[in-house]
Amino acid sequence: MHTQTERCVRAVQSKDARFDGVFFTAVRTTRIYCRPSCPAVPPKPGNMEFHPSAASCQRAGFRACKRCRPDTSPGSPEWNVRADAVARAVRLIQDGVVDREGVPGLARRLGWSTRQIERQLLAELGAGPLALARAQRAQTARVLVETTALPLGEIAFAAGFSSIRSFNDTVRAVFALTPGELRARAARPAAPHTPGTLTLRLPFRAPLEPSNLFGHLAATAVPGVEEWRDGAYRRTLALPYGHGIAALAPRPDHIACRLSLTDPRDLTHAISRCRRLLDLDADPVAVDDRLRADPLLAPLVGKAPGRRVPGTVDPAEFAVRAVLGQQVSTAAARTHAARLVTAHGVPVEDPEGGLTHLFPTPEALAGLDPETLAMPRGRRTTLLGLVTALADGTLALGPAADRAETRARLLALPGFGPWTTDLIAMRALGDPDAFLPGDLGVRRAAEGLGLPGTPAALTARSADWSPWRAYAVQYLWATGDHPVNLLPA
Repeated sequence: MHTQTERCVRAVQSKDARFDGVFFTAVRTTRIYCRPSCPAVPPKPGNMEFHPSAASCQRAGFRACKRCRPDTSPGSPEWNVRADAVARAVRLIQDGVVDREGVPGLARRLGWSTRQIERQLLAELGAGPLALARAQRAQTARVLVETTALPLGEIAFAAGFSSIRSFNDTVRAVFALTPGELRARAARPAAPHTPGTLTLRLPFRAPLEPSNLFGHLAATAVPGVEEWRDGAYRRTLALPYGHGIAALAPRPDHIACRLSLTDPRDLTHAISRCRRLLDLDADPVAVDDRLRADPLLAPLVGKAPGRRVPGTVDPAEFAVRAVLGQQVSTAAARTHAARLVTAHGVPVEDPEGGLTHLFPTPEALAGLDPETLAMPRGRRTTLLGLVTALADGTLALGPAADRAETRARLLALPGFGPWTTDLIAMRALGDPDAFLPGDLGVRRAAEGLGLPGTPAALTARSADWSPWRAYAVQYLWATGDHPVNLLPA
């Protein structure tokens, strides 16, 4: 996109927010970079240059605009759609892997050399892995500076900087302000912050239809791990340096996010997980335009545009829950999961609600006595096969997973068929084209619309919906009266 100069100029001149995060506008005369939707008067086209990432702008010596705050744009939807190694690298960097494991750790996860990673990311994003991670650290630092009372020295290390000097230099270079000046400009909260608690706004591209998104999370919530309370979906998070609790609530132009963390170094990771959970980097206009082209889907899209695909904060957890949900009701699946949580989850404290545990890890479940599981023998075998593969590394899920390879590995496990595999691909791997033609709800909705009812015929008919068939599933499911389609009161 950033190489299409005329198209970028038109987007900037019309202040088109759909392109926020897709490309960035750098102004040569002011040395400032902006979102396409920046409210300032658009610069002359001859003074503009376009970059694929905020890190690329920073690497070229441009500072972030103080009005439109381009570093807080939604992420580019390209990295959700693409399944190649560059996209996987970007998702891992967003997840904080470079801060925790360095570029060699990123390389190990991808099976590349560090030189290959540097070359590929420079070619696609105009910045290497260290520059991309630096830009993310700068944004994390600003969130902590503006929204907490943490001492600036503690913020430096919590944001992932190796020294206070590098923290000061980066903040000054990116925002043209010192950390102290950045804090002074921020609006002071009316009341003191609760220690370890952060409040922030998660941006997204409009429109966003919250009913199926939050309805699904609330209706399938596992007691002790998730709950709907006071208009927000709340859940526990197992994080690299500790654990946390996230509270997420829909607002007209953002998602209100409240994070309680035992270690502030987990902020970047927690935000990344919440964004994936709510599919906040999607491009709803591109999705809906494609699906609306089908005359049978068009009325569904027109009625409630902007549906998202509910994701997960923990791919391994979701895979376990997908197995527990095989051929049983939503209520039964929640009951099975709650038993595992009580018996094998790590207890946590939640002064603000009713959350009690982290969801058990594959390692904690791998040693289960199958006779303690109140489910059919075949499903016990399926569950134990899954957690064993996850625990010993035979199966890896998450941002670095190769979608095609992971599908093949899942199908090779006992008890895994297309429905379970595609559900995991959709929600745990974030595959926007995952499709569930054999799902009962999808088939009933399809037949009601006049679409083919058999899996093979429906799969053939759905070819025109690619690469957004996971979103088509959400529109088809929404035709039913199941609680997953209703925004909780």
